[in-house]
Amino acid sequence: MKRKNNFKRIVASIFFYIGAFSLLTMACATEPQIKVQHLGNEQSMIQIPNPKKYILLPIEDSMGDSKITVIVDNQEVQTLFVRLAREKVDYVVPLDVSMYQDKGVALNISSIEDSALCWREIKMTDSFDITNRETDYRPLFHFSPNYGWMNDPNGMVYKEGEYHLFYQYNPYGSTWGNMHWGHAVTRDLINWEQLPVAIAPDILGAIFSGSAVVDFNNSAGFGKDAIIAFYTSAGERQTQSIAYSLDNGRTFSKYSMNPVLTADIPDFRDPKVFWHEETNRWIMIIASGQVMDIFSSKNLKEWTFESSFGEGQGVHDGVWECPDLIKLPIEGTNKSKWVLICNINPGGPFGGSATQYFVGDFDGKVFTNDSPKEVKWMDYGRDHYATVTWSNAPDNRHIAIAWMSNWDYANVVPTNQFRNAMSVTRDLRLFEKEGAIYLKSTPSPELLALRSESRQLDSFDVNMDYNIDALLDNNQGSFEIEVEFENNDAEIIGFRLFNELGEEVNCFYSLIDNEFSMSRSKSGKIDFSDKFASVTTTPLVNKDSLSLRIIVDKASIELFGNEGEFAMTNTVFPNKPYNRINFYTKGGTYSVSSFIIYKLAK
Repeated sequence: MKRKNNFKRIVASIFFYIGAFSLLTMACATEPQIKVQHLGNEQSMIQIPNPKKYILLPIEDSMGDSKITVIVDNQEVQTLFVRLAREKVDYVVPLDVSMYQDKGVALNISSIEDSALCWREIKMTDSFDITNRETDYRPLFHFSPNYGWMNDPNGMVYKEGEYHLFYQYNPYGSTWGNMHWGHAVTRDLINWEQLPVAIAPDILGAIFSGSAVVDFNNSAGFGKDAIIAFYTSAGERQTQSIAYSLDNGRTFSKYSMNPVLTADIPDFRDPKVFWHEETNRWIMIIASGQVMDIFSSKNLKEWTFESSFGEGQGVHDGVWECPDLIKLPIEGTNKSKWVLICNINPGGPFGGSATQYFVGDFDGKVFTNDSPKEVKWMDYGRDHYATVTWSNAPDNRHIAIAWMSNWDYANVVPTNQFRNAMSVTRDLRLFEKEGAIYLKSTPSPELLALRSESRQLDSFDVNMDYNIDALLDNNQGSFEIEVEFENNDAEIIGFRLFNELGEEVNCFYSLIDNEFSMSRSKSGKIDFSDKFASVTTTPLVNKDSLSLRIIVDKASIELFGNEGEFAMTNTVFPNKPYNRINFYTKGGTYSVSSFIIYKLAK
């Protein structure tokens, strides 16, 4: 009997120490000052009495969102939706709580189970490492965020030597959500300084796309030369709000009487505002379902409806978004026309998102399209969307930038630290062809400063094929090619950019079909989406010569044909840089009359 009792005591002791060790292990696995309490029904509370500058949140991109409510002094101060790690950690993102360090912070977290990995991986730190960990695909000179998700460019405005770029930004993950306005500035359209978040979500909702102006005459009463931002507050309904900055965009204050414009439809967003000299008032064009509504104002706060454009014109296979309305000169004349830029998703010529445009006249109230039966695309690639222009650009320039991705696959492209980049900046003007007016876009001249070493080849003929085995020494994947073709009797003028692994981008000009095409079906990593591998095509006028400017920046190819008469932008994810080129022909011969390759460096 005594032996049995001793045995029971020994067994109990063993289980006691095993349990104590398990509890100690769990306690040691989390930050000592982070207290996790599970409340049942996939809801938990974290209390941090003495927080450091950042709380590091572990992310697993394939998981669903968990709702995190930040509580300070028993008040909700922030709500975010984060894909907290259940089984593995893809990366971490910082939640900045530095402003609450003397108060303590609590996080109320819902929609994640008690056994999830995240509870052991949430940490605190006073610094966050933004060193680039994705050198293969991080662009050299295209803008991309230090970390997190980015989509539409917003609020672009020029003031006192700085080009401001705001953008749709999720600082809490590399997928869409938690929309803020991120912020960067540049003086040369090449080198970007990343600044803190400019406008964060509030009680009216997330901060969707919009624009910004310099209020030179203090129309709104916030102060002369204030930068005023117009954005969509995306709550239960989409409404339009404003914020203003008196320190050159470094900080913004939201207008106390937001929203300034409402509607009774679900899709009502992306206000673009500009000064209309002829009528001496401000104009707003805004995406309203599948039309563009035009409003006017004297004070930027009170808006009067003027007209709608778009019914029965252009492509309507998706929602219209991110409008712009600009006046451009027609090349070779002293005339000008208005261009209405209309981004659409889905409905692009090759699926997903794209940018269409209309050329016509605008009298301060109504936009009239010159070619109501014709569809015009700004870029014939898969990855050029949400195109808008800078307000107040110097020298009467009209400089555009676009989000270089596509909603068909943007959330799953093979990067983690950051997702997506902007296109190069492009100067816009108009040209006439066969009695119609079209948009011409060329890389902004500032980009020429990127050219460093170059290699030029003498002209050569292509009978069947012609190979260049090494484009550049030590090619890191950022380069530019200028090439001109003269046809003899070929039916296909083609070339392939490829690497030593056999990954290639195939470009070809069909003189029979009068089309130029680019295929990325063998370009490298393509299996992350069944919609990524594709061929994009642009119509051309049948002629025997063709000039191309091709800008490659690690994970993107932007191709400009015939001095900007057409553009084609496609992202690519090769496992090694393309450093070889093969010219080929079908049905005859052609000549490469000029070929120059430039290494690009900052």
